[in-house]
Amino acid sequence: MIAPNTGLRPYISLAPEHLLHGDEVIVIVDDEIAIREPLKLYFEQNGFAVADASSGNELVNLLANRHVALVLLDIGLPDADGASLLPQITTNYPDVSIVMLSGQSDIQVALDCIRNGADDYITKPVQFNEIMVAVKKNLEKRRLILENRRYQEDLEQAYFRIQLLHQLSLKMNSVYLNAVELDEILRAILVGITANEGLRFNRAFLALFDVNNQFLEGRMAIGPSCREEAAHIWAEMRAKELNFIEIIKNLGQACMREDDAVNQIVKTLRIPVTLTEHILIKSATERRSFKVSGGTSSIPVPQDLINLLKEDTFVVVPLFAPGRSIGVIIADNYVTRKPIPDSHVGTLELFASQGSLAIEQSRLYMDMQKKIAELEEVTQELDKNKDLLIEAERYSALGQMAAQMVHIIRNPITSIGGVARILGRKIEGAEWKRYLDVMVKETDRLEATLTELFDFVSQPQGEKQLSNLYPLIRKTVILLQTSLVKQHISWTMDLAEPDPLILMDAKQIRRVFLNIIRNAMEAMPNGGTLKITAQADNEWVHISLRDTGIGLSGAYLDKATEPFFTTKTYGTGMGLTLVDRFIKAHGGNFSLNRHDTGLEVKINLPLAKNENI
Repeated sequence: MIAPNTGLRPYISLAPEHLLHGDEVIVIVDDEIAIREPLKLYFEQNGFAVADASSGNELVNLLANRHVALVLLDIGLPDADGASLLPQITTNYPDVSIVMLSGQSDIQVALDCIRNGADDYITKPVQFNEIMVAVKKNLEKRRLILENRRYQEDLEQAYFRIQLLHQLSLKMNSVYLNAVELDEILRAILVGITANEGLRFNRAFLALFDVNNQFLEGRMAIGPSCREEAAHIWAEMRAKELNFIEIIKNLGQACMREDDAVNQIVKTLRIPVTLTEHILIKSATERRSFKVSGGTSSIPVPQDLINLLKEDTFVVVPLFAPGRSIGVIIADNYVTRKPIPDSHVGTLELFASQGSLAIEQSRLYMDMQKKIAELEEVTQELDKNKDLLIEAERYSALGQMAAQMVHIIRNPITSIGGVARILGRKIEGAEWKRYLDVMVKETDRLEATLTELFDFVSQPQGEKQLSNLYPLIRKTVILLQTSLVKQHISWTMDLAEPDPLILMDAKQIRRVFLNIIRNAMEAMPNGGTLKITAQADNEWVHISLRDTGIGLSGAYLDKATEPFFTTKTYGTGMGLTLVDRFIKAHGGNFSLNRHDTGLEVKINLPLAKNENI
């Protein structure tokens, strides 16, 4: 072996273990065993792991089966020109450093090798220590390149995390989060945890306490397919300077569909809060992170959780807000099986804090929206009650005045009508008899008006008794039969059996049908048809009275039940108001429905309950 030249200053001071990592080796490729073996022994004595090859084929096999850091490649090989192997090596193994050995001192050959990917070119004969210096120099260069790449990746990951956290902060500070926006932010956090530019976990699961704080339930998960999609998203963001939060919206539904396995896991995850020693419950309630390695941690890990995740190495970090626990995030490397560094736990806690802020802000916003809705409802109710109070006071004053007027006017009107009837029976003259008939008719109308007005202002309670409805309807129609015939109005009644039994005040219900039928008659001055139908179900009887008259316009339908509203020249505007009042007093309702020809009045009255029968 050639002795080292002590006059040469060592170029590298790093030890071999700093230049080679793990099971990496240096490969010496030379067809002359007299050179290959001593050189191999020299490198091994200096602490380097070495493999050797005598041909190009042996080198290719070593590259495929060993972790090669550097190749000392002789140009003259029996089965191939060493220079011709350069493109194949640099393409398939770009991290392998190549130092060419050649007996030719041709500068053009050296340049061609360097251009094709060689890192150095040494001309034989050469001393072993010179080869050692070249090897160490190129190994350090390789080490610097790999470390620079790793630092670049670390910087990109840090930038990704900072940018994601920045955009999450902007999102949370710029809008109130509803349920949809909260899901987008939580999904973005899980993507950040699993993305190649993020923490590079293979899977991430989010579990939250339910509304009643009884169970910790799986809410959302992202697995390998979303992790791959997230890499495309990050590349698109860098190329087009797009907003991550906006792009994540497009990722959401696709992830939910594709990651069936993780979604099945997250749907199954449901742990009672009473299991206080469960690692997930303990992490959430005590606000502690736990790293599980090989199924063990600082506290016991339930086997059913390991079976559910199908993974025994994972990390659990808590989600919490001031005064309450929110849930946990679980992350693992289910696919790659890589160990979880402690540094990733701290960064995962940072992502979890953003998730906690988003969830708490969303909860506060939704609570605020609920309170606002309640306040709006209370305000509307107060406004309604205020209007009702004002209306009640107005009606009360009107009622007192109307009651006095009815009392004052009714007696003279009754007297006038009575005298006119007596005179009508005693006077023989046709002309005077006609005048007296007009007086009788008008006094009758005034008395009817006073009766309606008195009924309206007095608000009688009535006496309810169990009665059949159909006889009352038939008697009301018979009462008006003469007027119907006189106005050429035909009528039909279709009253489905059995006859419904109603708890009612017969006088009030009769007034209801009298007013409605009279309105129908007045709407058909030139004749028409009145159709009355009734049918009962389990709880209600439904009555319909439909005419073929002139009807009401849409603007009048809403005002028809208001007191004193009328479309008639001599109407009081009390008829439908009393109808509405009497029907509501019986627990029913009615509606006016306009048709192409005429108007339909629908009445719904409750059937008598068993306890009333």
